[in-house]
Amino acid sequence: MTTVVILAGGLATRLRPLTEKFPKALIEINGRPFIDYQLYLLKTQGLTDIIMCLGHEGKQVEDHLGDGHKIGMNIRYSYDGPTLLGTGGAVRKTLDMVSDPFFVTYGDAYLRDDYPKILRHFHSLNESRRTKAIALMTVYRNENQHDRSNVVFADGVLKVYDKRAQTPDMRYIDWGLGLLGKSAFEGTTPNSVFDLADIYTKLVSEGLMVGYEVLERFHEVGSFSGIEEFKGSAPVIP
Repeated sequence: MTTVVILAGGLATRLRPLTEKFPKALIEINGRPFIDYQLYLLKTQGLTDIIMCLGHEGKQVEDHLGDGHKIGMNIRYSYDGPTLLGTGGAVRKTLDMVSDPFFVTYGDAYLRDDYPKILRHFHSLNESRRTKAIALMTVYRNENQHDRSNVVFADGVLKVYDKRAQTPDMRYIDWGLGLLGKSAFEGTTPNSVFDLADIYTKLVSEGLMVGYEVLERFHEVGSFSGIEEFKGSAPVIP
């Protein structure tokens, strides 16, 4: 069973004072916490093994979800501890708990697509030995519309990923869903602090990460404008 790691441990500073006393994952969208929408979407994709990476007020998320049994899922938890580990460090901490490969996404992202198809695409590339990749990045043709583009993706090839230095040929953006093999974290140490983007940048530069283009834009609740927009498009969930 493929595990999904959800990064939901950030401080959500862009949403203060709304998130001073509760985490971003519990932001109410049309009467339901945002995490409910995320998990329902994953369940419809057949993804029911979930690890929540938590930090700021994370116990509230665990209290809300429990072990996932009531909604037909298996939910486990990984806490940063006294020091925030960054997105990369938080994922690194889960390696003994996950499948190989495993999905990684963000606790403020709502991403509609065919996840099993993405997984099959990755496996087919490796089985055919057309790539030596150990990871996959989903990308969306963004043209700087919804956020700053940070990916060069051309002729089906992921050529450059850089969140810090934008170039004119960056027309795509990382969509918010990655597929990683555990070996992607070789050279890192437990409880070290680093960003997942640093891992992605390194993998792309070494030709160890492939791209998969999605056609539907991402939705997020990491900003007030994103929250309002998602309220208008959020599905009805049981």
